[in-house]
Amino acid sequence: MARQTWGSRFGIIMAVAGSAIGLGNFLRFPVQAAGNGGGAFMIPYFISLLLLGIPLMWIEWTLGRYGGGFGHGTAPGIFHTMWQKNRFIKYFGIIGIFGPMVIFIYYTYIESWTLAYSYFSIKSAYWGCTDQSSMQAFLKAYQGLDGKGGCNFNPTAYFFFLITFIINLWVIYYGIRGGIEKLCKIALPVLFLIGIVITARVFMLGAPDAAQPAWNVKEGLGFLWNPQWQSLLSAKVWLAAAGQIFFTLSVGIGVILTYASYLKKKDDVVLSGLTSVSMNEMAEVVLGGSIVIPAAFAFFGPVGISEIAKSGAFNLGFVTMPVIFQKIPFGSLFGSLWFILLFIAGVTSSISLSQPVIAFLEDEFSLSRKKAVYILGIAAFILCQPAVLFLGKGVLNDLDFWGGTFCLVLFATIETLLFGWVFGMDKAWEEIHHGADLEVPKIYKFIIKYVTPVFLLIILGAWFYQEWIPTIFLSGVLPENKPYIIGIRLILLFLFMTLAVLVKIAWRKRKKELEARS
Repeated sequence: MARQTWGSRFGIIMAVAGSAIGLGNFLRFPVQAAGNGGGAFMIPYFISLLLLGIPLMWIEWTLGRYGGGFGHGTAPGIFHTMWQKNRFIKYFGIIGIFGPMVIFIYYTYIESWTLAYSYFSIKSAYWGCTDQSSMQAFLKAYQGLDGKGGCNFNPTAYFFFLITFIINLWVIYYGIRGGIEKLCKIALPVLFLIGIVITARVFMLGAPDAAQPAWNVKEGLGFLWNPQWQSLLSAKVWLAAAGQIFFTLSVGIGVILTYASYLKKKDDVVLSGLTSVSMNEMAEVVLGGSIVIPAAFAFFGPVGISEIAKSGAFNLGFVTMPVIFQKIPFGSLFGSLWFILLFIAGVTSSISLSQPVIAFLEDEFSLSRKKAVYILGIAAFILCQPAVLFLGKGVLNDLDFWGGTFCLVLFATIETLLFGWVFGMDKAWEEIHHGADLEVPKIYKFIIKYVTPVFLLIILGAWFYQEWIPTIFLSGVLPENKPYIIGIRLILLFLFMTLAVLVKIAWRKRKKELEARS
């Protein structure tokens, strides 16, 4: 069965950009920037982009295209093609399937909130919740966190979760060209258009409160971007910047490996990778930095915005912004556009998270797309339930740590060392430039081999030194939440072991097929 391919360069760029542009661009980034030195945060941010983000993007595009030439679309197979003498390396590649799956099983639920709130905005369902506390109560009631039982179940929230889950399966069911590429070619331009409209509306706010002329969008931009230079001396700020680059570009997850595996041998990866990075940075820095914080500053002032920024990305998006929409003309329209923007960003990311599992089943077990999607749908739906039903028990935060933080850094470290040291930098450099329309600056040969892996090893080593023991032994976790956290970790362990068994079966199957041919 022939592997699928992308229909056009524009399609693959839109798909990779769609994977990268997610909720974090519009919710997480402004909070990180405002809370970590304002404009000074952008110095470690762009250094991390140059030393981590762009090198990892090129590494993953190149490895994916290389592995796709051998019929592999996921990390176990791709890693095996790079180091065939090592029979264990394929098991390290499991992280590139496990990580995206873990993120998918909670991300789709959060994504469904944006769809629900888009509907709520049109219906003015939260109108009347005109302050932070009442809107917070509305959000908690929607999430089932209003203290009415141990299980956080709300029929309305579950209904929107089901719709979102079905939309994701529907898109991936139609494959690379007919599903993912087709959606992203339409969705990404719409997302940018909506983002520009909302940004323009925010800039027209001026000073909403005549009694507080200093509360305006210009000062809000200053709050976000005026540098607090002393923050550059904090290791926490540098780690936050590096973490944001990982988070926003979707590198170190395994998704780009899979997307790039559907490229042809002569398809460019250098310029295409840079273009997708540029689109993501445009969405994050320009649009993401121009909507939430400036708007909130104009309505709540310097003291209020400081508290809002500290309250986290969810409160900023689902509490503060709905309060603001009620204070402006045509607020229900702009509220709906805001949440549609977030939903588009969410769904183009979540479909990419599901593709590594699909590719693994198709490539290694020769399953049809239809059967692979059915298997994913059943498994993912079951695995989603803890995040949906036990949101208030710390389950979502634990899933986010293992899937969206730990696995991400670990996987990026492994693939970087394989690329530069096992595969070999000379061979890797030649592979990067196959069909390239642009030559990579030679300094990146040194950066990819030495700087990027050292940077990653320092981050990983610091975490093991400082956080390993407290994390494993649930330090700081409320006693009543510990059974739920232990339960979800056992589920994750079972998932990882299941994938390991499937990898073993797949390679045994491949070995028998090769012996039969010879």
